Amino acid sequence: MNAELPPVAPDVVAAAVESLTARLRKKLDAAIESYAALPVTATDGAVRVRCGEDAEVTLTPGPSGAVTDAAQAVCGCLLAPRCLHRAAVLGACPVADAETLTEPAGPAGKDEQDEQNEQNGSEGPVPVAPDTQGAAAPGSDETPAPVPPTPAQVTAAAGLWAAAAAVLAAGVPAAGAVPQAELLRAAHTARLAGLHRAEAAALRVVRGLRGARARHDGHRLADLVANVRELLLTTGLLAAADPDPALVGTARRAYRPGGGLRVHGVCREPVIAATGYGGVVTHLVSEDGRWFSVADVKPGGPARARGAATASVALGSGTLDHAQLSRGGLLISGATLSPDGRLGSGKGVRATPVPGLSWTSGPLAALFARPLSEAVAARLAGPAGRDPERSEQTARELIGCDLILVGAAGDQLLARELTPGRPDGAGLLVRLAPANGHPDLAHTANFRRLASRPGLRLRVLGRLDPDRAATLRPLAVGPVPDGEATLRLPPEWQGHADLGYDRIQGAHVPPPEELPAVGDVGAVPPDPLAQAPLWRLRRLVEVAVSGGRRAVAEPARDGGRGDGGAALRRTGFRAAADLSAALSAEADRRGRDVFGRTAEADPDRYARAWLAAAVYLTGTERALVQATWEREEAHA
Repeated sequence: MNAELPPVAPDVVAAAVESLTARLRKKLDAAIESYAALPVTATDGAVRVRCGEDAEVTLTPGPSGAVTDAAQAVCGCLLAPRCLHRAAVLGACPVADAETLTEPAGPAGKDEQDEQNEQNGSEGPVPVAPDTQGAAAPGSDETPAPVPPTPAQVTAAAGLWAAAAAVLAAGVPAAGAVPQAELLRAAHTARLAGLHRAEAAALRVVRGLRGARARHDGHRLADLVANVRELLLTTGLLAAADPDPALVGTARRAYRPGGGLRVHGVCREPVIAATGYGGVVTHLVSEDGRWFSVADVKPGGPARARGAATASVALGSGTLDHAQLSRGGLLISGATLSPDGRLGSGKGVRATPVPGLSWTSGPLAALFARPLSEAVAARLAGPAGRDPERSEQTARELIGCDLILVGAAGDQLLARELTPGRPDGAGLLVRLAPANGHPDLAHTANFRRLASRPGLRLRVLGRLDPDRAATLRPLAVGPVPDGEATLRLPPEWQGHADLGYDRIQGAHVPPPEELPAVGDVGAVPPDPLAQAPLWRLRRLVEVAVSGGRRAVAEPARDGGRGDGGAALRRTGFRAAADLSAALSAEADRRGRDVFGRTAEADPDRYARAWLAAAVYLTGTERALVQATWEREEAHA
């Protein structure tokens, strides 16, 4: 993928690939890799890529900034439009998301939550959903019965399931441009049928496949596995006519009037998305404790994220920049709000700067007073995977706590929760991991500075990492109030440092001799996701995605000696052992036709076996993560 190229609608890419001959399709993957590295020229609203002496592809994005029609992509060669140049350039473009195709720009623009949702479980924010519930009689207290998906939706879901199952069976090495185009075509059909959640999951899978095949630095196999699981789970249930409205998902952002608001800045969060967007999100809190945000995220990547740190806030008069807003406040009249708290910037919105709140007063003080175990339990409540939009939004809510640093482990910091009535170093052990490791941001440098000061007391504001044992990803830190051995921040920082932008210097931390000795960290509880025998099933599930069906079949061919089933059973994970054996056996299953010849393997049964293992793995890992937040508190 070339981030300099405009995003392209899935159906445009799919149509271009489908128009190629079989001979040209065999050359498509190599052509995409070659053309993605070519220079891009932008003039008069058009983007041009010179593919040779006699071929130049011109892309003319529409008002949304995306190529949404086949006529907006032309090539000057004699074979156009059914030429390799045009299909390869389109294949090198980012895939446009559903919200871009639905509306040119929202009131607050495309923001950080949209980008995170594209990678983790939902497409865009949580807007007003389509009418998928039955109507109750007026005045009735009865809950309306859910309406099952329509025949068209069931058919679209079945088609998307089949395309996803084929990609799973192929694995990353064989899931090139042609299988991706089939998945994009099925995603477009799902979009037309109103299956927004399934479409969003399919687009994330395609982006993940591209990142894996190109070996992008930001690619994570775990994310691709999660997206494939979400796609198969959603389409499988829809194809079975499950009436749960959460399976259908939602289409586009809906802002509602918010009246008058007084909000106070909390911190800034830089955004560098895999889809080429970059910018900043400033988190705000109202006096009654509600969370809001203002975003400035646009195409541009890391450079855009750095520059947006001090960009003007597109809200009201625009007299504040994001750095000032994160430490100040706004009095807003005529506010417009998305359901997840994003502030719109419509024509009727008026905003006046006001003094902000410190982290030691008002609703933020109450946030830091809540025990970590309680805050985490609220964010991990409910089953994982059934409604990823809601569960992801809940898990991403910010958490505040007071900690004392006790050591470092790799790129992580180890800290203990400061609990009233208990000595320092006796609280829950917490791992702190950088929210973003990009070298253009300050997270990593700040972690190195903090790691040099064991015994330092910190007030931390961050997010729970639901996939790691007792791990927080801090966005900002501040001094512990009324305490010693804590941060000494400049007055202009007004009590906190944004870890992605503000660089903590030596003068901002006490010298080592002024910090209390923390002694031995003690026995660090093992990370169950990395050290428990369940890793054997996780490895098999990941190998299925990264290597395909053939890679999974290997344990079955050596008599099961390498599948780890015996180790799983010995440690009590009997269900994991059974699912592992079933997946390996299904991967190696080969039927024969009436002449005794080996027939094509059934991708449907294999996909169901993989999905059963992946869903079990997700639920079990979530339970293990919850236990790491409770273990020490329970024995205190």
